[in-house]
Amino acid sequence: MTTKSKNYTSTTNACKLCTPLGASLAFRGVEGAIPFLHGSQGCATYMRRYIISHFREPVDIASSALGEKHAIYGGAPNLKKGILNVMKKYEPKLIGVATTCLTETIGDDVPRYLFEFNEEFGDLELPEIVEVSTPSYNGTHTDGWHGAVRSLVDQLNMSKVESNNSVNILPNMISCEDIRHLRDICEDFGVEATILPDISETLDGPALEDYVKIPSGGTPIASIKKMSGADATIEFGRCLPAETGGTVLASKFGVANHRIGIPMGLRESDTFFETLEAVSGSSMPARYERERGRLIDAYVDGHKYVFGKRAVVYGEEDLVTGLCAFLAEIGVDVILAGTGSKKKGLTEAVTAVTEGVARRIPEIHEGVDFHDIAERAGELKPDLLIGHSKGYRYAKEWGIPLIRVGFPVHDRFGGQRLLHIGYKGALNMFDRIVNAVLEKKQADSPVGYGYM
Repeated sequence: MTTKSKNYTSTTNACKLCTPLGASLAFRGVEGAIPFLHGSQGCATYMRRYIISHFREPVDIASSALGEKHAIYGGAPNLKKGILNVMKKYEPKLIGVATTCLTETIGDDVPRYLFEFNEEFGDLELPEIVEVSTPSYNGTHTDGWHGAVRSLVDQLNMSKVESNNSVNILPNMISCEDIRHLRDICEDFGVEATILPDISETLDGPALEDYVKIPSGGTPIASIKKMSGADATIEFGRCLPAETGGTVLASKFGVANHRIGIPMGLRESDTFFETLEAVSGSSMPARYERERGRLIDAYVDGHKYVFGKRAVVYGEEDLVTGLCAFLAEIGVDVILAGTGSKKKGLTEAVTAVTEGVARRIPEIHEGVDFHDIAERAGELKPDLLIGHSKGYRYAKEWGIPLIRVGFPVHDRFGGQRLLHIGYKGALNMFDRIVNAVLEKKQADSPVGYGYM
């Protein structure tokens, strides 16, 4: 007797990216750092191309360039030789080594290889070397990002340093513009903040006359090594893994860890500013009171245009949570929220930020690809699609606007400069959503009109 199994649909258009890509982005946010993938050359080539299309900046990612032979005999010689080549060519301050599916599958013991490397070449002036395990079959690009941040904090903070009256901020996968705005907020509060990682200049720098192998900017390594002496850590994210950079600092050195959502929209931004006030002892500067007031005024002015619109939201789990919080405030009904990650607590997080505000709790779909999202979303008849560029084909098919947020934005210019966080970021997103609704209505009108 045979049992008929359910038909299995393979992944056709993944709603996630590979784990070492996220780690590479995080390592790029450290001063003088080079990401290094221990695996095949194709992995590094794919990731470089993908990242460059969003940030419009040259991005070098080194590789141990393993082949068939190394899949049998191991990649230790290539890893060591590759690190020496990177040292010679780039003279980096730090090399961030991330594993790939190949090296994880064959069981390469990267920590042992790096120990051997330090033993064999300890007479040279070696850079800092930080390693992170990032097999793509065991996570998404956000797992790679958080894993790299945890490894940086853990492996560069070997002992407790003296209290330095600073605050650590682990901002999650937000844009370069978001990081710049975050730095401005801390400066206005008078807070000495270590933001890790800081991609604001390394992935969105100024035009230079000569090519620079490693762009300036990024979180200084010296600052990372002082994170154990901070007064507190603020982590953005309601769907974070159990062990993060913040929990490492809390467990090893007793640094108080404040885990809050990405500050998107009014209420989540309020939480961030209240937390910053608490850890800094400073009151919120008047400019942010005014920004908050302008945001509320815009909500009032634009509410009639967007109230009751139906939206499908997708992307990284914490970005989706932040978007759901924001959309609930402006009266947009999120009918479906999708992410490629699994078992990150998205349902609980979205419920927490929408309950009592949203008219309905959205359907939550975890571990899905766009094929799954599109089948269900097509039945729900959305008015808006909100997420990154990979949703464009469905927005076009359904004849609805796509509001681009997050990573990657490949079919528009300036994705790295989109502002999402704080009152100013919420106002930016609100304007874009209202105008997308107006543009759609105007374009669909048989007569057209020039006044709203």
